[in-house]
Amino acid sequence: MADTKKASGGSTIGLRIGAVILWIAALVMEFFAISTIMDTVSVGFIAALVEKVCDALKSTDGRLYVMVGLLVVDAVFVIIGAQLWKNANHINPASEKNKALFWLWNNMGVVVAAICFIPFIVLLLKNDKADKKTKAIGAVAAAILLAISGLASYDWNPVSKEDLAAQGVSTVFWTQYGTKYHTHDDCSAIKNSTTITSGTLDEAVTSKKEAECKICEKRDAKALAALEWDAHKAEQNAPAVQEEPAA
Repeated sequence: MADTKKASGGSTIGLRIGAVILWIAALVMEFFAISTIMDTVSVGFIAALVEKVCDALKSTDGRLYVMVGLLVVDAVFVIIGAQLWKNANHINPASEKNKALFWLWNNMGVVVAAICFIPFIVLLLKNDKADKKTKAIGAVAAAILLAISGLASYDWNPVSKEDLAAQGVSTVFWTQYGTKYHTHDDCSAIKNSTTITSGTLDEAVTSKKEAECKICEKRDAKALAALEWDAHKAEQNAPAVQEEPAA
């Protein structure tokens, strides 16, 4: 029989603050990258770094290497921040009553990715002083990193307040090496595990179990449909209430 352990909870405030800090750092990296291609924007230590790289490589391509390196760091900050934001959304989800706001809130990382790369691409391509090689490599690198950041930041399995209310589940279950949480401790995916952890949905998401097991999801959907059908039948079979004639 599997041991069941109780998990400890987490908070979304720290996750959201961490995400915002990382996204601000990503914007700073974009600014530094812009400083490598714009004479009107100068950052002392970045200029010194470019000079050192050029001397080390004995090539004028040092500026190009520094620019691409800054863009890579930019993407890393965007992606890590997005993972923190998505974790927070799965712990404390938004309502899906307003579809546009629901999508925007769940995919804030995609918006940040666009802000952290598109301005750089536009400024690079419009910069008359940048040579063709710098424009080509810089634009392609930024576009690829934008695509990677956007895809990694997109929430492919968003959770809403309505979803949690429909599930009506107060306790979920997961295993140490699993990637999903389960709403049934007898789920076939975990029933043979030696140790099963139980806790709230918040605790499961904090433990990196961000999505519900497909087996449990189908089982819950079937149970919910049965309840809705029973309620519908009960409503149909309820005796009609006759209105009393007006005096």
